[in-house]
Order: sequence, then structure tokens, then C-alpha cells
Amino acid sequence: MRFLNILLLLLLPCVGVQAQAPAEGWNTDLAQALQQAKASNKPVLVVFSGSDWCKPCIMLKQEVFDQPEFQQFAKDKLVLARFDFPRSKKNKLPAAQTKINEQAAAQLNKEGSFPLVVLLSPEGKVLAKTGYRPGGPAAYDAYLNQLLAKR
Repeated sequence: MRFLNILLLLLLPCVGVQAQAPAEGWNTDLAQALQQAKASNKPVLVVFSGSDWCKPCIMLKQEVFDQPEFQQFAKDKLVLARFDFPRSKKNKLPAAQTKINEQAAAQLNKEGSFPLVVLLSPEGKVLAKTGYRPGGPAAYDAYLNQLLAKR
């Protein structure tokens, strides 16, 4: 079994799944994020985005998620997962990642909202759903704290 895990890790770059991994700290698999959440007893922040066509998605990423202040906040409090749905052929995801993203959306984003931010308990229960909010990382962190306080 351990041999298979090592073999899979060696083969993943060949099929391109690893090449599409988001920024450091972001999961691209919901099951993996939930497993990490259970182990750390942290909620999961799941983001559904259209990175090359959805202006509020791009703004949320640039104004909040890419900022060091948010990254520090999340490191201590959250498990992060991002599922992107680009439209441009040059940004096309590998088929395996597209399938994983579609499965996550079927579970948590049936409405097809973009951007959609879903807070999940470590057990996978939806705690809250939200989207883009102006004000940068400090305002977003405070808002997430409010949502998490209700859990």
C-alpha cells in the first residue's frame, strides 16, 4: 500500500494534477480538506471561483486571499480549499481536477454562485455561505470571525 502511495505521488506531476495546485495552503480536494479539518479541529473555508472571468472572484482573491494578513489569519483558524472554474482554454484545468471541482460544486454550490465562500464544520456541515465583501483582509477576517462565532 505504501508503495502505491509513493508511486501515485511520483506519477501525479505526469498527469498535470499537481501543476494546477493553488497557492500554498490551499487544498484542491474536498475530502482531503475535510480530513485535515478533522485532524486539526478547524473549520474549512471553501471557495468556488471563476479565476479568469468572474470580476468579484478576482477581486476577492487579490484583495483578501492573496494578502499576508488573511494568510496569517487562515493559518491559525482555517483549512482552505479552492475550486476554480476557468473558461479560457489557456487556463484549462486537467480533466482530473475539473472532475474533483465539479464534485465539490455538486455538493456545496448547486446554485452555481461565483464567488461562493462556504464555511464547513470539520465534520462537513455547512456553517455559512457568503461571497465577495469589500474592505480588504481585515474586514473579511472580522466577518469570518462573526460567522464562526455563530457555530
